[in-house]
Amino acid sequence: MIIIMKNKYSIILLSAFCLMTISCGDDFLKEQPYASYSTGLTDAKAIEAEILGLHRIYGELWGWSDRQGFLGCWQLGTDVCVAGASEGVENPFFQYASLDWENGGVSYMWRKNYEFINNANLIISDVGDDNPTATAEARFFRALAYNTLVTLWGDVPLIKEAVKVPTFDFTRQSVTEVDALIEEDLTYAIANLPNVDEAAKPSRANKDMARQLAAETYLRIGVRDNSYNAKAEQAATEIINSGKYKLINARYGKFLSEGGDYYRDMFRFGNQRRSQGNTEAIWVYEMEYSRDVPGGTIDNPQHRRVWQPAYHKWDGMVNADSLGGRGNGRMRLSNFMKYTVWSGQDGDIRNSNFNIRRWTNYNRPDFSTETGIDAKGFRVAKDAANAVEVRTIKTGDRAIPYEADSLEVWYPYCTKWGGYDPTDDFGYAIVKDWPIMRLGETYLLRAEARFRQNNTSGAADDINILRNRAFQETRETTGNANLGKVSASDITLDFILDERARELIGEENRRMTLVRTGKLKDRIAIYGGDAKPITGFQDYNSLLPVPRTEIQLNKDAEIKQNPGYGE
Repeated sequence: MIIIMKNKYSIILLSAFCLMTISCGDDFLKEQPYASYSTGLTDAKAIEAEILGLHRIYGELWGWSDRQGFLGCWQLGTDVCVAGASEGVENPFFQYASLDWENGGVSYMWRKNYEFINNANLIISDVGDDNPTATAEARFFRALAYNTLVTLWGDVPLIKEAVKVPTFDFTRQSVTEVDALIEEDLTYAIANLPNVDEAAKPSRANKDMARQLAAETYLRIGVRDNSYNAKAEQAATEIINSGKYKLINARYGKFLSEGGDYYRDMFRFGNQRRSQGNTEAIWVYEMEYSRDVPGGTIDNPQHRRVWQPAYHKWDGMVNADSLGGRGNGRMRLSNFMKYTVWSGQDGDIRNSNFNIRRWTNYNRPDFSTETGIDAKGFRVAKDAANAVEVRTIKTGDRAIPYEADSLEVWYPYCTKWGGYDPTDDFGYAIVKDWPIMRLGETYLLRAEARFRQNNTSGAADDINILRNRAFQETRETTGNANLGKVSASDITLDFILDERARELIGEENRRMTLVRTGKLKDRIAIYGGDAKPITGFQDYNSLLPVPRTEIQLNKDAEIKQNPGYGE
């Protein structure tokens, strides 16, 4: 429609010009089209819109609210999280016997990744090397999608060209074949994407996003081909040595007048972007309140409601920014994550009450009540038979939970997804930037790459860089320069996974990390047990079932189901 209108106006203007001249000459009869009717992308605005569409798909994937438990699918049933007030779609991910090809989380993840791929293929085929920056951004997202697919499913259909007509003859290609395309895409992306801070917008793809993805991808490939571990190390090193990033080790930003610490500052709304002082940020998915910027958020992201407890159900409490706003208690930290991983880590800032909140004070104005306290320190009805004392509690006192609260209302929780809008106390969505890639993880990726090349000394050096930051405040108090330091003999894959849990809880897709490293089964065994335990895990559950619709609608060829799931 737009192209036709351009032709129309071009013809009118050309006719007017001819009438003003003595003669237009015979050249007037020669066809000189001013626009193309091709469906290909040639207009700069159209190309830009298609690229932005890829970013939107990312937001739709991780901002999905129709199934509020979707985010839990990628944390529950691992070592770091157990279920709270689960919504349902996530239940088969910790009750593995019920994980099947009809699960909504499985289907949605598969579908959105193939949306990435098909939309990226449209851009790649239509734009090509005429606009290498646009093609590089499309290839980054295609590599991101395929890396997710092969990590979670193994062999998958490999589609290199845009599918423009109904197609029913897909087959699965080997992980090795898919990885070859991922490597090709990332090599192109690294070569042609802009440097950080030079992209069209701060949240748009840059070289270091591609390098970080390459480091993760090459580590996965490195399990079967050790030469890729050196490639992973190189990709991480290029980020670290670029001079464009620095670990946050001092307080900064909007909240200096409030209690907090420099690690917590990184995750406060208004502090997360590079332009706001976050020198660790490689990729931050930026959000804005839609009342201020139309379309500033996508769907109703559920991160806060999944990660934070429903403390608003507690008498004596009101929603507050200091507590992260209103949660739903859908996911709780495992005993491993609450206790075991921090054993012997006294002074680690990542476990401060600002970052793993374990206690709080009553904050409801003018709150006061009498309650019973039982022998274990929990609240009970003041006349309950097991009450050992009656106490008056009031605003400002340390909050005392009921024993049953630990399943939904109050428990130690990761604060990274907290945020509060006083004009939206109910807080259905979290309108807050998403931390996706940062320098802290880059060091952990390089440590893993070095470990896999038997360079445990180099791996310890990388982890100690993070631990120097983590224990900085305590060292300044105690004067102990070696506090938190590890040596080469401490480095194992499990130790690196422990350190990833300490550094990246709430940020990484823990399921993908454990599947990538081949450690899902082993790590389930250490999660620590719970009132809602992990059950039914079989070795084949390390890979997900192919969605039923993909198999049944593919009538002209066979997409084989992953072993163990049947059909």
